Amino acid sequence: MKRTPALAFSVALALLSPMLADAQSAVALAGILGSKALLVVNGSAPRGVGAGESHQGVIVLAVGKEEAVVEIDGARRSLRLGEAPVSVGSASAGKRVVLAADSRGHFINTGQINGQHMQYMVDTGASMVAIGKPDADRMGLTYQSGQPVRMSTANGVTQAWRIRLNSVRVGDVEVFGIDAVVTPQPMPYVLLGNSFLGQFQMTRTNEQMVLEKRN
Repeated sequence: MKRTPALAFSVALALLSPMLADAQSAVALAGILGSKALLVVNGSAPRGVGAGESHQGVIVLAVGKEEAVVEIDGARRSLRLGEAPVSVGSASAGKRVVLAADSRGHFINTGQINGQHMQYMVDTGASMVAIGKPDADRMGLTYQSGQPVRMSTANGVTQAWRIRLNSVRVGDVEVFGIDAVVTPQPMPYVLLGNSFLGQFQMTRTNEQMVLEKRN
């Protein structure tokens, strides 16, 4: 069945709402309506804002198909559909991200590795960021020149490749020089392990996780 634009937006908003329920002082992109970005600021109802217009201190600079460029407290940010809310306020800009658990208690969202889109799941039990080979190929990671390592899986011992990622971006926070392992098997998500999580002070309260970047 073909979705109408209104239905598609409703579905997108329904998926986004749990993520925003507990977020404070944050702005997210809920959808694109024509030439306007549908902004959610501090969990308020979506507001259509066009380029050159502002809403609650957020100035929209440009609107694309799946993203909008905004200015928050004098800093330019890119908002993408489905990504974690960007913190508002210069004190936390680029240092803090708020994640909300899904119905199964997992923290799943979208981010970027070396500037390439990816979908991740937080895994506090993993020592490093783990990426399946198909995702690594799609993102153009040159893992074949990485360090060969042996790793245990449910199907036995297999060869993987240890590499260093230039950057990993989650929401408004970007960190650099992160160790990762590329597995030969496909994976439903990129697993954000402790090589990334160790860069943050991590606090979990009920269904919310807050990552505060360490100095």
